[in-house]
Amino acid sequence: MKKVAVAILNWNGVNYLERFLPSVVEHSALEADVWVIDNASTDGSLAFIREKFPQVNIKQLESNFGFAKGYNLGLKDIPNEVFVLLNSDVEVSKGWIAPVIRYMESTAGMVACQPKILDYNDKKMYEYAGAAGGYVDQNGFVFCAGRIFNSFEQDEGQYAGNEEVFWASGAALFITRKAYYEVDGLDEDFFAHMEEIDLCWRLKNRGYRVGACRDAQVYHVGGGTLNRLSPFKTYLNFRNNLYLLVKNYRGSNLFCKMYWRLTLDGVAFLHFCTVGKFNYALAVLKAHASYYKNLKLYLRKRKAEEQFSKVPNMKGWYRGSIVGDFFLKKKKKFWTLERERFV
Repeated sequence: MKKVAVAILNWNGVNYLERFLPSVVEHSALEADVWVIDNASTDGSLAFIREKFPQVNIKQLESNFGFAKGYNLGLKDIPNEVFVLLNSDVEVSKGWIAPVIRYMESTAGMVACQPKILDYNDKKMYEYAGAAGGYVDQNGFVFCAGRIFNSFEQDEGQYAGNEEVFWASGAALFITRKAYYEVDGLDEDFFAHMEEIDLCWRLKNRGYRVGACRDAQVYHVGGGTLNRLSPFKTYLNFRNNLYLLVKNYRGSNLFCKMYWRLTLDGVAFLHFCTVGKFNYALAVLKAHASYYKNLKLYLRKRKAEEQFSKVPNMKGWYRGSIVGDFFLKKKKKFWTLERERFV
């Protein structure tokens, strides 16, 4: 058994497996065991794997459990020391595993990490889901080195050094088995989107470190399972971001922060109405309705998590408003943000 297990969650994704599994096997097999966790696919995915890649291990689930629960169930029987949660629409490159493992092992307390994530369709550009590492601003908005909202940067080596960040992308998430189970894995109530940020935040509340290893890179198609610009994704964006704050923010001013955050969401609602994107405006309203409906649940989760919290590691927290910087000050690139405002 190898130290690392690369685990790809699949549901009726035989087209992605045909395109991307060859690169995973070619560039991972010497360093990692490769697994496909299958959410009861009916498109011939398993037959394809067994015929073309018999060396790939298969964990077949009895139903489609989605992203979080699918991984939680699928990883249970995988004994390797480090998991890599890898999206099925990711092309990996030669030598993509070793630099990340070296960085994690050489950095005390680092239990999760991501490689640099570039756009598969334009390999000079950073990709939406993680780019060169994730950050959170004072209002709970998430952004990345290389991508702020819908503004993407070209990779010109401006984020070349490995760096501790606030969260690592679930598109290619390295995490120790011990840490994954210490926080009980992914929160299944998120359904999809931001569950990896929640996972990283829970780790950081326990004092652990999360990194971006920019010495390694992968290429992500993005939107393979969920269009990042769809009203449904907008709903998940707003709803899950509120869940993140209630569950994980440890400041004494949570009530004020949530009030201000809900107000900012109201501004976004008005913006969508003004530009005629009424489906997106409705998505914001639905997100808020779900937030209020499930508030007691997430307050209970918050209370349960507080007993495990140590001194939170806030490295990667931005003591500014990324909304104000982006829309008012027109700071569209990560490197234009004031570094002294980062914890």
